[in-house]
Formats: sequence, structure tokens, C-alpha cells
Amino acid sequence: IHGMPLAALLGEGHPTLVNIGGRAPHLLPSQVSLFGVRDIDEQERERIRATGVHTVTMRHADELGMPGAIARVLEPLVGACDWIHVSFDVDFLDPWVAPGVGTPVRGGPNYRESHLVFEMLYDTGKVRSADVTELNPIFDEKNVSAEVCVQLLSSLFGKRIL
Repeated sequence: IHGMPLAALLGEGHPTLVNIGGRAPHLLPSQVSLFGVRDIDEQERERIRATGVHTVTMRHADELGMPGAIARVLEPLVGACDWIHVSFDVDFLDPWVAPGVGTPVRGGPNYRESHLVFEMLYDTGKVRSADVTELNPIFDEKNVSAEVCVQLLSSLFGKRIL
């Protein structure tokens, strides 16, 4: 079911997955934002366009800077929801930051940019939960990716420099 949980939550896919919990869809496309997208296949691209899921790519981050790009994600969410769940796909990070992933793709955010994203998410006051995906210890080097994840999640839930 790799890559299918979000589709299932949006009511798409095999009925066994879609109907977990007794109702479907669990989320509407207007309740979902994707951030830092840089490598998707054609079928994913078509589904994102068809559903209208709000998507901010790494190109947006390049053009707007990281603060502007994450603000583009947060603005529609903050006023429209009571809480935010963050699904942290570790291969969002550049492989130099977190090599322990199954599908490394160059061009992700660096360590400090990633902290800024998580700090800005925390600053909304609406983050209530998170999950971590794509961390693969088999490909990690001296546990660096796992340690980076712990540090980023600490920022997500309020750890600050001062």
C-alpha cells in the first residue's frame, strides 16, 4: 500500500482501505496541503490536479524563499482548521541531510531550512499530531537520519533555540 494512505483518506482506492473506520472520505482535498514536492510520477501529478489538493513545490521554495513557501501552505489551513496533522516524509529532506531513505532525491531542503519549516508549523499553535514515513535504517549512515528526525520533530512540538 506504499503511497496509498493519503488517497485512501481522500476516498480513493480499494474499498477495504477507503472504508477503514466506517466512513469515507476521511478528508476532503481542501483539508490537505503538500509541501516540498519535487519528484512525483505522472499518475500522482494527474491525481493532484484532479483533486485540487493544495501543493507547494520546491520550485516555490526557490522562488519565494522557505518562509514564503511555508506561509503559502499555512495561510489556507490556519483559518480553516482546528488542528493540523503533519505527515513527515523523510525523503522530503535533501539526501545530504538524511541519507537513510529508500527514495533519495536531490534538491530537498537543508537542515536549517527544514527546522524553519517545522518551527513555522509549531508557531501556528495548531499542530496536534505527526507521523514519520520513509525513514529506512538500512540506508542510514551512523543513525544520522533518525537523529535529524528527532531534532526536527522536537522543533515541530516546540523546542526552541531560546
